[in-house]
Amino acid sequence: AMSKSAVKISSDLLSNPLCEQEPSFLEMVTAFDTAMKRMDSFNQEKVRKALAEAGEIREFSSVFPSLNMAVKRREQTLQDYRRLQTKVEKYEEKERTGPVLAKLHQ
Repeated sequence: AMSKSAVKISSDLLSNPLCEQEPSFLEMVTAFDTAMKRMDSFNQEKVRKALAEAGEIREFSSVFPSLNMAVKRREQTLQDYRRLQTKVEKYEEKERTGPVLAKLHQ
């Protein structure tokens, strides 16, 4: 989604009237647009490969139960990490007082 947004932004910049007035700006925006399109196609390819590999892993999970348990533990740990990361970000946004700093450190 982020790379799609970047492509949209670069396309919007290309349609900006300032591009017609400033050739140097047009050159920079064109280079940016090209880079964003390449990044988007690269990301799509990576997602496609990751989905294909995930399908292969699911096939083997019934054959190797320990692998299935490891995947479940990883998913649980990832959820815990995201939850704690959200807490850290919340404490970083708050005023830096003693209790907040203690909780942030914790």
